[in-house]
Amino acid sequence: MANIRTGRAGAAPARPRIRREDVTGAAPTWWVWLAAWPVTAVFVLSNAATPLYVLWQHDIGFSKGTLTVIFACYIAGLLGSLLVSGVLSDRVGRKPVLLPALVLAMAACVMFATASTVAALITARLFTGIAVGAVVSAGMAAVTDVAGPHRKRLAALLASCAMVFGAGLGPFLAGVLSESLPAPTVTVFLVEAALLATAVLTTLRMPVRRSAAPAPAARSLIRVPGVPRGSGIRLVLGIAVFAPGITATSFVLSLGPSLLAGLLNTTDRALAGGMAFVMFLAATGVQFAVQRLRRPTVLLIGAVSTTAAMAALVAAVHTSSVPSLIAAAVLAGAGQGAGQLGGLSLLNASVPPQRLAEANAALNVGGYVPAGVLPVIAGYLSDAIGLTVGATLFGALLATLATTGGLIVLGARRRLR
Repeated sequence: MANIRTGRAGAAPARPRIRREDVTGAAPTWWVWLAAWPVTAVFVLSNAATPLYVLWQHDIGFSKGTLTVIFACYIAGLLGSLLVSGVLSDRVGRKPVLLPALVLAMAACVMFATASTVAALITARLFTGIAVGAVVSAGMAAVTDVAGPHRKRLAALLASCAMVFGAGLGPFLAGVLSESLPAPTVTVFLVEAALLATAVLTTLRMPVRRSAAPAPAARSLIRVPGVPRGSGIRLVLGIAVFAPGITATSFVLSLGPSLLAGLLNTTDRALAGGMAFVMFLAATGVQFAVQRLRRPTVLLIGAVSTTAAMAALVAAVHTSSVPSLIAAAVLAGAGQGAGQLGGLSLLNASVPPQRLAEANAALNVGGYVPAGVLPVIAGYLSDAIGLTVGATLFGALLATLATTGGLIVLGARRRLR
C-alpha cells in the first residue's frame, strides 16, 4: 500500500532536519559570544580612568599614595559587591543582578566626567567596583548558563577573555581619545556610557535559562562566598595563581604611568593606555593559546609568567629600561590570563550551575584582596623611600607568592582530572 505522504510504496515519511540547539534547548553559539559583551563593557570602564589620572593629579593635586587609595576604593566596592552579588544571582537569577550593575556603571561614568575632587573620583571608583563585582559573579555565570553543559570550556574561555580584553580596551580607548579629542575626561566617559547602553540591551535579550535546582534559600545573602564541599581544592589552586597575577596587573595599572614618567619623562596618555592594552591583550591571547592544555598546566604557565614579570619589573626600575617595563606588563598580563582561565575552568568543571556565580565570586575575592592591598602599600612605600626601592620590594614579594602558587599546583595536580 502506498504511503499517503510520500506517494512511494513502503517509504517512511521524511523527517524534518532538527538542529542540535532545538534538541538540547541550548542557545546558538553566537549568543554565547554575545553574552560575554556586558562583561567586556563593564571592564572597559574598570580601567578607563588609568591614563587620565595624570590630568586629575595636575588639576586636583594628589600624591602617588592617594592615587593607589583611589584605585583601592574600586577594590573595596568590588569586594563588597562580591559578598552579596554571587549568592543573590544564584537565588534570583542573572539579569536582576546584571541590569542594576550596568545602570550603576553608567552613573559612575557621569561622576568621572564631572569629577573635580578626590572624593568624586573615590565615589566613581567605588561605583565601578560594585558594578564589576556583580559582573564577575553574575555576568560570567550567565555566559556559562547560555552556553549550557556541553560548552563549559568555551564559556570559561569567553567569560575570562571578556574580562581581560575589556580591562585592556578601556585604558587604550581612553588614552587615544584623550589625546585626540577635546575635553578628554568628559569624552572618554560619554563613549563608555554608550557602550554600557548596548550592554543593557544585550542583557535584556539574553537567553539565560534558570537552573532546575535553585540554590538553597536558607543561607544568608551577605556572606563570604564559597564553593560546595569537594570543590575547595580547586578554588585554592585557582586563587594561588590568579591572585599574584591580578595583583601584578593592578600594580601596572595604578603605578605604570608613574613608572613611565620616571623612565621616559613623559606623561603621554596614549602611551600609558597602550601599555595597559598590550598587557591585557597578552592576557587574552594566552588564554586562546592554552585553552586545550590540562588545567594544572595552564595554572603553572600563569605562575611562571607572573614570576618572570616581577623579574622584568625589577630590572626595568634599576636600569631605566622601557623594553623591560613593557616585558613586565606583557608577562603580568599572561600571568593573570592563565591563572584566571585555569581557576574558572576548574570551577566550571565541578560546581553545579546553582552555585556557580557564588563560586566565581569566591575566586575573585581571593584574587582582588591582595590586588587591592599590595599596590597601595607599594604606592606609599614609593612616596616614602622612592619608586625604585618600592617597586623592587613589591616585585620580590609578588614573585615569591607566584612561585609558591606554582609549587602548590605541582603538589596537587595528581588530584585533578
